[in-house]
Amino acid sequence: MSSAPEILVTRRLPSAVIEKLALAGAVDQHSEPHDLAAEELRVRVEGKAGLICVVTDEIDEALIDAGQDLKVIANLAIGVDNIDLPYASSKGIVVTNTPDVLTESAAEYTWGLILAVTRRIAEADRVVRAGKWSGWTLDFMLGTELGGKQLGIVGAGRIGRAVAARAGAFGMKVAVVDRPGHDMEGPSVRRMSFDELLVTSDVISLHVPLTDTTRHLIDRRRLARMKHSAFLVNTSRGPVVDEAALVWALTEHLISGAALDVYEHEPKIHPDLVGLDNVVLSPHIGTATRETRTAMAELAVSNVVAVLGGRPPRTPVGGVSGS
Repeated sequence: MSSAPEILVTRRLPSAVIEKLALAGAVDQHSEPHDLAAEELRVRVEGKAGLICVVTDEIDEALIDAGQDLKVIANLAIGVDNIDLPYASSKGIVVTNTPDVLTESAAEYTWGLILAVTRRIAEADRVVRAGKWSGWTLDFMLGTELGGKQLGIVGAGRIGRAVAARAGAFGMKVAVVDRPGHDMEGPSVRRMSFDELLVTSDVISLHVPLTDTTRHLIDRRRLARMKHSAFLVNTSRGPVVDEAALVWALTEHLISGAALDVYEHEPKIHPDLVGLDNVVLSPHIGTATRETRTAMAELAVSNVVAVLGGRPPRTPVGGVSGS
């Protein structure tokens, strides 16, 4: 009788989810708060049939070569830019992600950032905590209202559409730029060119995957095209925005502010961003709710269990989808 397959989990998951995973094989779970170093990850993946990883784990050729017995890699994210998909596919490894289950939490958080930067909520909190508030005045900490303004959505996938669906509650009209097939419906939604969206939108929210074509999608040239009164929000992937260019645009007052949950070189943040009051910075927690993170873990586990059991996964990515 062959031994049960082994599965490496690079992060601590809820015990109930691990119990389900244990039905498919022996679980090797990294439960420390720090990331596994690349060398340690390569050592731990040896002999493993399954791997559950996160976006900060680099699953490159060296890692895949070390995991010669891998049959499935389950990424706890929608994006899979941390995985060498062509190489995994060439090795017959199934790669899966966790779409849908994180859409609502990501959309809610995006609106939290929009409100935080346009109404200066984080900045106001710092003022109060520093003891710098001397009482109510008519013109203190004036922000920007959203009603009647245009929300520009760059990337009309699941999350982009969910963000747009909430715009009506704030009286905003929506403009969208995306590839064909990701159409949004509604009387207040307009599809337009990227350049037109940049020059007409009051808030621009990024919802694109990280690819060769989206890296530094927002650069000096495109920031200079935005309204001086506009705000930029990024909850997609950090390298979509050229941070040095963003610092330049903010310090030159070419745009009014920015709200970021992701960064170009995480966990490092451009030092000049930290000192700017018109920037809201949060630590990549756009999907960080108990409900969503549990659902992501459950979906990843179900994908691994399915593949190791000889069945197709629920959410495959790329060219290999299992039996």
